[in-house]
Amino acid sequence: MTKKEKAAYVIHELEKLYPKTPIPLDHTDAYTLLIAVLLSAQCTDERVNKITPLLFAIADNPFDMVKVPVERIEAIIKPCGLSPRKSKAISGLSRILVEKYNGEVPADFALLEELPGVGHKTASVVMSQAFGVPAFPVDTHIHRLMTRWGLTSGKNVVQTEKDAKILFPKELWNKLHLQIIFYGREYSPARSPKLDKDFITREIGTKSAKAELK
Repeated sequence: MTKKEKAAYVIHELEKLYPKTPIPLDHTDAYTLLIAVLLSAQCTDERVNKITPLLFAIADNPFDMVKVPVERIEAIIKPCGLSPRKSKAISGLSRILVEKYNGEVPADFALLEELPGVGHKTASVVMSQAFGVPAFPVDTHIHRLMTRWGLTSGKNVVQTEKDAKILFPKELWNKLHLQIIFYGREYSPARSPKLDKDFITREIGTKSAKAELK
């Protein structure tokens, strides 16, 4: 099976499994999504969704957030991990949004990546999920599964993103990256893998990936 045939198979099967792709992180606008994605680094979406209501009850916009002491932000988000760094990033990016963008989150990859704590993946999530701009954010689930399915060399997430954008139609990127994440969580988690359920890997996976299913 060629890579194009594998990609077509993945698209077909994931559309059957996940015709709807609700955004995993609870938010109300681009700003609250940006903060939620920032908090999700090395933290589960479920935990982030428990913490953000507490934070947003105090400040759900950059104008209010800049008034909150960094120490208070840190105390609230501590369960998400990396709280010293994340709290400084939240405070810092909020100040920049107020001073440079009138409190609005810029719908621009480069400008987003200039903000404290915002890397390419975070910017891609915000651009795709808040603004509807085609992007293919690659998280650990996508990187792992694209490698297992023989759709990328698996050298790094940068290469995985490039390969995904070549193989999959642009109009599907925003939905498909979520579908792959959902599949990874349900059928092929990194920990305690459900090898008997990972039917996509069984069908199109690399030899080494298929061997793990036996």
